[in-house]
Amino acid sequence: MYTVFLCGGIASGKSSVAAELSRLGAFLVDLDQVSRQVTRPGSPVLAQLAQEFGADVVDPDTGELRRRLLASRAFATAEGARQLERIELPAIREVLVRLLTDDDCTDGSARVLVVEVQLLDRIEELIPLVSEVICVTCPMGVRRMRAVRRGMDPEDFDARVANQPTDDYLRSHADTVLENDGTPQELVQKVRQWWDTRSETGWSWSRRQA
Repeated sequence: MYTVFLCGGIASGKSSVAAELSRLGAFLVDLDQVSRQVTRPGSPVLAQLAQEFGADVVDPDTGELRRRLLASRAFATAEGARQLERIELPAIREVLVRLLTDDDCTDGSARVLVVEVQLLDRIEELIPLVSEVICVTCPMGVRRMRAVRRGMDPEDFDARVANQPTDDYLRSHADTVLENDGTPQELVQKVRQWWDTRSETGWSWSRRQA
């Protein structure tokens, strides 16, 4: 199984790249999905979150995590955000290790597993487990404009960017950089070119060999 970490800042175009990779045949995993898995009703992680941030972050009727309420409390302070990561990240890393080392983790039809990663620096120690790291970059002004057009408050965008790894950090850890500085069609073409290049090698390219 050819495994990829796909990373990029908010509104960089990472989701567009992920969507195109999925259309081309990749098995796509989003860390938000993994987060929901490790915080499912009755899970140890959910119990820790309730203890740290208040029992009412768990819906008493369904047992589901009230994510918006948790976010409003956890991200109110820098320490709250760090505590949230300290609780969730170990379980998320455990799931990722299984995904990246077990060829039976997908539906069996895909040769490529793509994990969409929002915060690469939080799982940097897992990079040696993947075949390749792809980074999507975009000028900050364009990203901010996109986010605001989608309804995000500018201050919220700035706060989220401040909590994410910089483009320089992502480039320094990437094997492939997709510059999203043109049209959506041009970005799709770059993705397809990458896919065709790797397909021609039989998905044998590896960062460990490069």
